Amino acid sequence: MGEIILGDNLDVLPTLPDGAFQLIYVDPPFNTGKAQSRTRIRVTPDADGDRTGFQGRRYRTQVVGSSRYADGFDDYIGFLRPRMEEAYRVLDDHGSLFFHVDYREVHYCKVMLDEIFGRESFVNEIIWAYDYGGRPKTRWPAKHDNILWYAKEPDNYTFNYDAIDRIPYLAPGLVGPEKAARGKTPTDVWWRTIVTGKEKTGYATQKPLHIVNRIVRVHSNPGDHVLDFFAGSGTLGEAAYREGRDFTLIDNNPEAVRVMQQRLGHRNNSRQSNRLSA
Repeated sequence: MGEIILGDNLDVLPTLPDGAFQLIYVDPPFNTGKAQSRTRIRVTPDADGDRTGFQGRRYRTQVVGSSRYADGFDDYIGFLRPRMEEAYRVLDDHGSLFFHVDYREVHYCKVMLDEIFGRESFVNEIIWAYDYGGRPKTRWPAKHDNILWYAKEPDNYTFNYDAIDRIPYLAPGLVGPEKAARGKTPTDVWWRTIVTGKEKTGYATQKPLHIVNRIVRVHSNPGDHVLDFFAGSGTLGEAAYREGRDFTLIDNNPEAVRVMQQRLGHRNNSRQSNRLSA
């Protein structure tokens, strides 16, 4: 069962019960100081079109949608803290929080989360590394995001080791054919490209399903209830559906809710609640 809620998460979170969620994944705005936008297009063959494709074929471009939001805060931690305090309250005693941000703010966010959860609750910093986009010539290109993992009870949390997907060895000749065929479990550095192909919803900050699906599969159990209160394109809901978990998705952007409804509405019994409208 899934629920999509249109509303300000700081209004919605206090209405949720204590300890109701076994896993929380959030991908808040990164405070880049820029507007985040993405335009969705459709191309059709047209000899007089505006776009050239493979072997010189011409296509006409049609804009079919777009998403945009401002990503800048005068007091970023002041914005996040009350929301993360609510996250701590609604998280199950044996649950985990995964907090997805980037290099600009991760150090400040970790200090804040250490204060809310306790430093002993910090388990891992996962690096999602990708290789896409421009390469400046004045510094090393930033091609990773940071995902902080906190367990509410650091000695008792869900970690389904046998559910971890395996990846190829970089030097299979060093481990022998049996191990090479089986592959290895990932480390805290996860290599995965950005969202491409049919997975793209057109939402500006959509994250790869593979990354979120791994978190859901390993850090929750079938029938658990998972939460994302910066839900965006609804990737957590997609992962939860695939892995047999219930989900609650919250976002204050009507465009995000539209994308989530389109993405998830035909898959399950997800519903939109307007009890708190943006």
